[in-house]
Amino acid sequence: MKWEEIGGQTCSIARALSEVGDRWTLLVLREAFLRTSRFGDFVERTGAARNLVADRLHKLVAADVLERRVYQEKPERFEYRLTQKGRDLYPLMMALVHWGDRWHDDGRGKPIEHVHRTCGHVMHAEPTCSECGERLDPRQVDVRPGPALLAEEG
Repeated sequence: MKWEEIGGQTCSIARALSEVGDRWTLLVLREAFLRTSRFGDFVERTGAARNLVADRLHKLVAADVLERRVYQEKPERFEYRLTQKGRDLYPLMMALVHWGDRWHDDGRGKPIEHVHRTCGHVMHAEPTCSECGERLDPRQVDVRPGPALLAEEG
């Protein structure tokens, strides 16, 4: 299977990866969540080549993860803002931050801290069950075929 075909799988992870599954895309998204919105700032802050940033921004706009807005008329310049679909990636990004902080800090600690505005505490996101609120542990979660897989099989 070619990488371009991965989104056709009946798998939610494969479908998501087809839109956001490479390092430069994730770094562009990191910057969008840090409120970066202008092309030159994405280039500077990700360290990616201009053509890579342009490609990832174009793909994220086409996937409705980012929206492109005019912020200057002459010359015409654009900024990029997260859509609702893009903002829904926040738990994924926070999970990557937490994992990176835990396993790749090299003894130096967190490079940045996230402060919850509501309570004012430094925090990290923890996935919990949407029904009972218990912290999720993969050893306590079972999987079964969902409607899409059942329809494909049936």
